[in-house]
Amino acid sequence: MAQQSNKRRMNGVVVSTRGEKTAVVRVDYRRPDPLYGKYVRRSSKLHVHDPDNACGEGDFVSVEECRRVSKTKSWRLVEVLERAV
Repeated sequence: MAQQSNKRRMNGVVVSTRGEKTAVVRVDYRRPDPLYGKYVRRSSKLHVHDPDNACGEGDFVSVEECRRVSKTKSWRLVEVLERAV
């Protein structure tokens, strides 16, 4: 029986691959406005550890939380879901 992982997983779009073994992934989400309740789009940029430099800009990827790799990197690349055209 496979063990279920308790780590957070998110999907997002790669916006930068300039760093060596690092990609920056933009994750979009919706949150209600605290006063009016209308849903507003927000986004976060995550620095992701990509040891094989497998993803490129514009790719849709899945990332998972992991132990801290560097000062800003605490996520790792799980898989590339969709390649950019």
